[in-house]
Amino acid sequence: MSATGANPLSAINHIVVLMLENRSFDHMLGFLYTDAGNVSPSGQPFDGLTGKESNPGADGTQAVSVSKIQVATSSTYFMPGADPGEGYTATNAQLFGSTTAPVPPAATNQGFVSDFSYTLSWESKEKNSVLPGTVANDIMGMHTPETLPVLSALARGFAVCDGWFGSVPTETLPNRAFVHAATSQGHMDDKTKTFTSATIYTALSKQNISWKIYGYDADPLTRHTFTELTSLADAYFGEFKDFQADAASGSLPSYAFLEPSWGSKGNSQHPNYDVSLGEQYIQDVYVALRNSPLWNETLLIVTYDEHGGCYDHVAPPTSAIPPDTSAGEYGFDFKRFGPRVPTLLISPRIPAGTVLRVPAGSMPFDHTSILKTVERRWNVPALTARDAAAPDVGAALSLNTPRTDDPLAGVTAPVSTGANPAANQPSHLQEVYAELVARLPVPDAGQDTQRQPPLQNGDDYDRYIKERLAAWKASRRMAKP
Repeated sequence: MSATGANPLSAINHIVVLMLENRSFDHMLGFLYTDAGNVSPSGQPFDGLTGKESNPGADGTQAVSVSKIQVATSSTYFMPGADPGEGYTATNAQLFGSTTAPVPPAATNQGFVSDFSYTLSWESKEKNSVLPGTVANDIMGMHTPETLPVLSALARGFAVCDGWFGSVPTETLPNRAFVHAATSQGHMDDKTKTFTSATIYTALSKQNISWKIYGYDADPLTRHTFTELTSLADAYFGEFKDFQADAASGSLPSYAFLEPSWGSKGNSQHPNYDVSLGEQYIQDVYVALRNSPLWNETLLIVTYDEHGGCYDHVAPPTSAIPPDTSAGEYGFDFKRFGPRVPTLLISPRIPAGTVLRVPAGSMPFDHTSILKTVERRWNVPALTARDAAAPDVGAALSLNTPRTDDPLAGVTAPVSTGANPAANQPSHLQEVYAELVARLPVPDAGQDTQRQPPLQNGDDYDRYIKERLAAWKASRRMAKP
């Protein structure tokens, strides 16, 4: 037992969460321990790939087996070559072979190739961001420890959760809503861009527990997707450079949430953007914390909001607890989780080679396990029935004495040699962010101008977002008595 007694989380005074974009567990970590028979160095079983997993080919053609993404090619860090379907109907097609889920749902995870084939058929006509030569079979390509040395070294060097699921089987904003509020208020797609639910942040404030949300190079998107956060003091929000400074000075808040940069040239790892940039970001976050005077009392959780249409062989559980009484879009009852996503737990109080699982038959990990971990550490009430039922990750923190070794010693983040197929195209979340900041009350020539100007590319969106935010913040300062 840990020296901290029944609650090992009591040794942790800072929880930091980095949530990246749209990758499944198998796609990023499925081959982590394949060469060792899917057993970690500590002897724990690991639910990874054997190399024999497959999906029927498009139109029922010959089965397509999982394969390893090759190292050091121009396409390595842009696979699967296009943006797979990730919404509710696409996820159903991937899991059930139909855009509508059967009753009772019995997922086979056999529709990834056929759904990617469908997606490619329309993306190739409407977009220019498909990597030349991309075919439907590419969705069965998986990264390896050779292509993802940072993520893999941290997974091996600390703890990996091989049974962590997206909170809902759909796209980004509903899943991110669950990590902040334990509900998406019934919403199941990205058409709804703001949420009025209570968040973990105001719950922490009520207990006088410090928190801060960090964007990468702009205000965090989260601030503008939750109405109760938008008008709070600017001190609650920062950029990655502020996070690095706070870590170095030992002034991190009790709970910190980190976002990536959202553009197609950014480090979010959204398909089909440059995954190597996300590897560097993960390493930068880890280095900032490991060099901090707070390292021995810090837990870093690295996870992904949803699977993004990437292949995973594990059927999502159907034991989810509906968060509230909100009526679900598409008739969804919130009793199913989304597909598995990569999740690492990083702390010097975690033994190397840990594979953290819940006991058989119990509630699995999902994004509200982050909330449950925060709530248990600081005695904060649950936000909804979902996080009330969720397990926390305290069991991973089993060491009495913090480790001093560095699993990333000698590991270098990779650098892509290829050309980004998305180039400078605006990303979906840049478009969401621009729409949100256009709503901000920014006085101009005596009027509130809330009409977004024409924006052509990703740089235009970044510039507009930053300028609009700066003008809004300046108007707030001028309005203060």
